[in-house]
Amino acid sequence: MNDSSGNGPHTNLNTAPNQVLVPNQVLVLGQADVNRAITRIAHEIIERNRGLDGVVIVGLQRGGVWLAERLVSTINQIEGETSPSIPLGKLDVSLFRDDISLRPVTPVTVTDIPADLAGSKVVLVDDVLFTGRTVRAALDALNQYGRPSSVQLAVMIDRGHRELPIRPDYVGKNLPTGRDEDVLVSPEGVTLLKKVNS
Repeated sequence: MNDSSGNGPHTNLNTAPNQVLVPNQVLVLGQADVNRAITRIAHEIIERNRGLDGVVIVGLQRGGVWLAERLVSTINQIEGETSPSIPLGKLDVSLFRDDISLRPVTPVTVTDIPADLAGSKVVLVDDVLFTGRTVRAALDALNQYGRPSSVQLAVMIDRGHRELPIRPDYVGKNLPTGRDEDVLVSPEGVTLLKKVNS
């Protein structure tokens, strides 16, 4: 799957979006753009849920974890110190993927769900939404931790090519891509990388 691991290349933060960095590599969002998208999504989460009562934010390992942490930090700043901090979880879905029979999968990251999710409003967070299969696996994995009242999805990049009927509730940027391209997301920016056949 071409979803980013969140460990994209470091780029010149002064580079303008859509500028070619090296052959076959284009900076789509700079660091400031990523920061603005995170702030916007944080406001949207608060508005959609009419506050934060019962909201739990869960980052998908690996690329969604840093984004979930940034969202929680930003929401806490918006709401102020008098509001309780939002519960933050991490979820490894590798054993719940529907292609596990096609390739051996060994969990190498941690799942840490802070509380029983029964009745909560869970916001799943990932860096890139592609086919939708990782999100489907996450929905299956969440069942181990209780039945939420709702599950919402926040992503930095929606790159299209869905294979399942899954749609994000919060999007940093819709980015049309080809299947021969990878999207690399990090706190420093979003890069579109065209694969080169050797």
